[in-house]
Amino acid sequence: MMGETSMDLPDEATAEAILRHELARETRALGSVVPVLRHLLASEGQRLVSDAVLARVRGMLTDLAAQLIAAGHDGPPEVLAETLAADAALLAFCHALAAESHLAERLHQQRGIDPVLSPLLQELIASDDPMVAELAMTALAAQSRFIQSQRRMQLPLGELPAELFDGVLKRGGESQRLSLIRQSYDEGASRLGLLARLVAAMRRGAVAALALDHAGPALFASALATLAGLPRCHAVLACHEGQGTRLALALRAAGLPPQGIERQFLALFPTAPMPGGLAALSPDRARLLLVAAGTD
Repeated sequence: MMGETSMDLPDEATAEAILRHELARETRALGSVVPVLRHLLASEGQRLVSDAVLARVRGMLTDLAAQLIAAGHDGPPEVLAETLAADAALLAFCHALAAESHLAERLHQQRGIDPVLSPLLQELIASDDPMVAELAMTALAAQSRFIQSQRRMQLPLGELPAELFDGVLKRGGESQRLSLIRQSYDEGASRLGLLARLVAAMRRGAVAALALDHAGPALFASALATLAGLPRCHAVLACHEGQGTRLALALRAAGLPPQGIERQFLALFPTAPMPGGLAALSPDRARLLLVAAGTD
């Protein structure tokens, strides 16, 4: 049990050292993603077959360029898309979105988890709290649009986080239409903004969203990010193969006990070994390990 003091300190230190080593290995793997993506996006004549994630990243960048050109940017769309791809933060964001949609499809096929309407979202829509119910309905519509946009390999400008939105629009130049797009932008009305607001509105009940089968991947990732103190893209990538230590530490940082962590870990990685030593870590210590590791 977490409250027991019979565990000797050398064992705790050894367990933490192993977790730190595994987390560092996973961090190095994540750090290679953006450079590899940039290389693959630039290699039109490559012999390697692009996977679904790469195709969606390419499609989103092309779609962003097309929106800027439609709003008044003067230049070839291919050149603008290449310019956007040079932005590491934007490329990482697009990769996280593509990875999230790929995860949603996999969970739907393998576990029957609806990528749009989860049982928890249904419960929130039926909430007695009008604000929660309205937020849940709006988030449901936004999630439905996200799934459709990913299938079309599109990314509306309004779905970018504020810092990326500003950077992308600066590359578009100045025009009346771009000015109108700037004025109408509302980060809180984006899908990620709505999910974050919904998790916040759940207050202490947000822990219910840490059950993947019940919450669905979108709400699960937002709750994990909020409760563990992580950027949401980190929470999304923790749900993918080869990032099991990061996922386990994030769940511990979010406050789940080892038994709860094991259930979520097995839902995502049914054949992977569960990281050891989690019972010796407090949520605060797990959070510090994650912050120290970063993703670079």
